[in-house]
Amino acid sequence: MEETFERIKRGCVEIIEEYELRERLKKGGQSGKELRIKCGFDPSAPDIHLGHYLLLRKLREFQDIGHKVLLLIGNFTGMIGDPSGQVSTRRALTREEVLVNAK
Repeated sequence: MEETFERIKRGCVEIIEEYELRERLKKGGQSGKELRIKCGFDPSAPDIHLGHYLLLRKLREFQDIGHKVLLLIGNFTGMIGDPSGQVSTRRALTREEVLVNAK
C-alpha cells in the first residue's frame, strides 16, 4: 500500500489531508473496493492547457491502480462567470457557449 501511495504522491506539491488519503487507500486495498475519484472542470474556454494535462495524467494513475475516475464538466459555473466580481478574468457565458466549450 505504501508503494501505491508513493506512486500517487509523485509529482504532487501538496496532498491535503494526506493521512485521510492513505487510510482510504489502505481500507480500499484491504476490502478490494475501488475509490471513486471525482474531478470537475470549468468549461470557460474551448481549449485545454498544461494544467489540465497534468491533472488528467494524475487521474490516469488512479485508474491504472484500479480506481474509478469521474470527470465532471460544470455548465452552471461557466455561465456565472468569475464569482469574485472581476469580470475581465472570466466573463459569464451563455449556455450555448458552455456546451461548445464542453465538447
